[in-house]
Amino acid sequence: MANRLFIFDTTLRDGEQVPGCQLNSTEKIEVAKALETLGVDVIEAGFPISSPGDFQSVVAISKAVTWPTICALTRAVEKDIDAAAQALQYARRKRIHTGIGTSDYHIRYKFNSTREEILERAVACVKYAKRYVEDVEFYAEDAGRTDNEYLARVVEAVIHAGATVVNIPDTTGYCLPDEYGAKIRYLMEHVTCIDKAILSTHCHNDLGMATANTIQGVLNGARQVEVTINGIGERAGNTSLEEVAMIFKSHRETEIETNINSQNIYGISRMVSSLMHMPIQPNKAIVGRNAFAHSSGIHQDGVLKHRESYEIIDPKDVGIDDNAILLTARSGRAALKHRLQLLDVNLEQDELEKVYEDFLKLADNKRDINDDDVLMLVGKDRTTTQRIKLEYLQVSSGIGLKPVASICLSIAGVKLEAAASGNGPVDAAIKAVESLTQRTVTIQEFLIQALNKGRDDIGKVHIQVEYDGNIYYGFAAHTDIIAASVKAYIDAINKIPYN
Repeated sequence: MANRLFIFDTTLRDGEQVPGCQLNSTEKIEVAKALETLGVDVIEAGFPISSPGDFQSVVAISKAVTWPTICALTRAVEKDIDAAAQALQYARRKRIHTGIGTSDYHIRYKFNSTREEILERAVACVKYAKRYVEDVEFYAEDAGRTDNEYLARVVEAVIHAGATVVNIPDTTGYCLPDEYGAKIRYLMEHVTCIDKAILSTHCHNDLGMATANTIQGVLNGARQVEVTINGIGERAGNTSLEEVAMIFKSHRETEIETNINSQNIYGISRMVSSLMHMPIQPNKAIVGRNAFAHSSGIHQDGVLKHRESYEIIDPKDVGIDDNAILLTARSGRAALKHRLQLLDVNLEQDELEKVYEDFLKLADNKRDINDDDVLMLVGKDRTTTQRIKLEYLQVSSGIGLKPVASICLSIAGVKLEAAASGNGPVDAAIKAVESLTQRTVTIQEFLIQALNKGRDDIGKVHIQVEYDGNIYYGFAAHTDIIAASVKAYIDAINKIPYN
């Protein structure tokens, strides 16, 4: 157990404090259930005293989730603790997370108090919370800028008062990794009763060091980490759950183990991004669109020969089907040959050389090369061989009008027509396609990208769908974004095996 690391997820509390990213109770329950499946140990469900909505969300999550501990945040104020205890009444495992600022900045300017008075309030709030629950976590807000000697006094006092976990937050994201690690080590060595509680990290990313600080905290003795999905949170965000989990999974020499089912990481990452309307930056570690994408010819060649040459994590370990070999002007022959083989096109070496020359000319003028571009280079237009083809599309929509789409598809040479209404023109068109193809799929990702600039720009649509447990991708480009969306959808369902 000494090397068991507990994952405390605060996506639904600290993560939700991002302006414009608030969730309703139904959405919070959906995320909480996904966190349970992911394997987190503690879910910080909210700050009950802050609003009736937050209170009800903690109640609802307590009822919906089975085995993780449900945690509610409070200030060192009795009415806060009363509200938290009431909100947690249905939780099978419950924790109250209470605390107060301990840095001289907070003591002097926030509380207009003294170190001794703050120490007394810290002990009092833990003792009061202990009346309601056995599991009490104390946070020393702004511990990152708190004098270590005084911090040790506070930690020792709250543990004696009954705290089971003590949170050492780098609230402002100020600490350097070595500095934060040394702070945890100092507490491990100078708090006489430290074996009676677990030290927890809670690091913010203001200087881009949240994950590094968290790792140093764990390596120096902390055994709980407070994290969020995608690293979301106030200002620059919190420590990213997926980064910490995969760091310790990759570095087995640390012998640190978590309960995280890493194959569920990508799914919950996309869920949180979608529900909170927070796009994930393409270069985000672990879950970004480019995290397993390779465009350099040297890297592509190395990955194709042996994945571990340039990938320290198997994409499947985080729930991603495979890496992405992107074709750009920097790609080499190996990457082009690999893409052609995926498209069932096998060329002799001399043929490949000729196609590669044409490919480089095209790549110099086009940022991304898609499958249709590649097939055109070898004289094959994929759309001519597709079983389902779009013959025509007509959409009517406008303010106050119900969007309606009329569509004609050629399916195995037979032309069929249909019409459907929807929430928008794209939704209506896709519903019309579904009525003809008799295949209902789940759209997991829908991305629109402008290829050029100006009002007459071409829009490129990337779509990811799930059917019968498998993932399929579709691509299309058109000056009409509705047409591009429908073509991309048809491209995806054409890849589903036909029975």
